[in-house]
Amino acid sequence: MTPSTIKAVLFDLDGTLIDTAPDFLWALNQLRQDFAQPRLSEPEIRTAISDGSAGLVRNILGLNDDNAVFEPTRQLLLDHYLKVIGRYAKLYPGLDDLLNDFDENGIAWGISTNKPSLYTNALLKNLMLPSLPGSVVCPDHVSKPKPDPEPLLLNCQHLNLEPHDIVFVGDHERDIQAGKAAGMRTIAAAWGYINAPTDAEAWSADIVCYRSEDLHQVIKDWK
Repeated sequence: MTPSTIKAVLFDLDGTLIDTAPDFLWALNQLRQDFAQPRLSEPEIRTAISDGSAGLVRNILGLNDDNAVFEPTRQLLLDHYLKVIGRYAKLYPGLDDLLNDFDENGIAWGISTNKPSLYTNALLKNLMLPSLPGSVVCPDHVSKPKPDPEPLLLNCQHLNLEPHDIVFVGDHERDIQAGKAAGMRTIAAAWGYINAPTDAEAWSADIVCYRSEDLHQVIKDWK
């Protein structure tokens, strides 16, 4: 990687840095087995993952938030998820080389996620990442989660860098909103948990990257 003005790269977690859909699929199918419901396939759940456990219960299991069994069902799903977390999840293709390149060229990296720290820490512990993030910010570390810029500004403090030194990569419009509000450059991860890759074109990111394998070159070329 040639020298550039980029001093750090921040990633959203689920659907951007790590494909966690296989873990969620296992947990959801365990839950559906508890309720004698048929198993699901991965394509049926992928676009709901960005909305977290509540979104999965709401959109996949069809329970409204005001349903008396909504919260117990959501907690049961999370219990199943914690048992399997990191077993099937994996870095998106090409990102292991990217993280190694960061290490070799003195570029910091970190994570800003709306995934609670209990599950984020368990996932990172169970995955064999090529290097460790210099900053991890979860919603329970801040008063306002993304799309508010507060989490990203906390990442800046951890890394001792200014927002204009950092690129934020995310697969949801709220990621791009947070990055722009924080004063960072932004890349929309169109390979993530969205309905169609072209949806990311409407988020006003600085760059839309359609394949995780291309992110390395996109960042390398960004002067």
